[in-house]
Amino acid sequence: MKKLLRGFVALSMVLAMTGCGTGSSSSSDDLSSKKIGVIQLMKHIALDKSYEGFKDVLVDAGVKEENIDYQVAGDQSNCTTVADKLVNGDNDLIYAIATPALQAAASATSDLPIVGCAVTDYESTKLVKSNEKPGGNVTGASDLTPIAQQFDLLKELLPNAKKVGIMYCSSEDNSKIQGAIAEKAAKKLGLEYVTRTVSDSNDIQSVVTQLTSNDDVDVIYIPTDNVLATYMSSVEAVASDAKIPVICGEEGMCQEGGFATNGIDYYNLGKLAGQQALAILKGEKTAAETPIEYLAAKDCQMVINLKVAKKCGIEINKDDYKDATFIE
Repeated sequence: MKKLLRGFVALSMVLAMTGCGTGSSSSSDDLSSKKIGVIQLMKHIALDKSYEGFKDVLVDAGVKEENIDYQVAGDQSNCTTVADKLVNGDNDLIYAIATPALQAAASATSDLPIVGCAVTDYESTKLVKSNEKPGGNVTGASDLTPIAQQFDLLKELLPNAKKVGIMYCSSEDNSKIQGAIAEKAAKKLGLEYVTRTVSDSNDIQSVVTQLTSNDDVDVIYIPTDNVLATYMSSVEAVASDAKIPVICGEEGMCQEGGFATNGIDYYNLGKLAGQQALAILKGEKTAAETPIEYLAAKDCQMVINLKVAKKCGIEINKDDYKDATFIE
């Protein structure tokens, strides 16, 4: 009996020790050793916010900030080199910000989990089998903006506008998708439209001049395009001089010279991607079974740049837009 009792005591101690071991292995402790490689296409407000939101979620959960290898490619031509470096850098997960960055990361590895952000449509760019069931090593958060709502805002702010110039970079897949949606939105509202594209930043001044002079548009629409977001000040310099306002895809573009938007918050989008990454790092989900996430309509924010409005001779009564954020 004594031997049996001692056996039960010993077994209880082992179980208790096992239980304590499991309890002490908190998610924070598990995550503290995780390494994350980040590839961001280029520097501009929206993409920077996408990184900050992601980083804050991971660091708050226990990932060490020094274990996050943050790399900015600068342009598409450098993405492959940066992606290869991160894949070979002993990282547990890759975070790719913007479509070209994600495409480069996906080409570099089919094994490491990859979470994307600031990507419009994962499925149409062949990065996943479907947005609902990615099926591979790639998932992420989409920045598909409410383009129809942005055109409604265009009509509300500029009721006399008849012709819109749709402008984007032809080398960005996400911009092509949004350009097609914008054309449908313009047509639905009875707006005449002309579409002009740039291949890189060197084309911006000439294309804006084409729209404002030869094409004789009343307003320009630019979606969440990385090249144009980076060089919005160049767009604004020509457009405002011609008194042509620019409706754009997100708040950061308004801060750099756009007239107005009703867009998503990229910091919150980064947080959404961060939550996806946490679930993968904790082993709760795989990328294959993690659907592409979208921000809810309530996360959209109307932004109006009053400085640009003044340059373009547009009168805005702030009392008429109580939910808007104003740039003054």
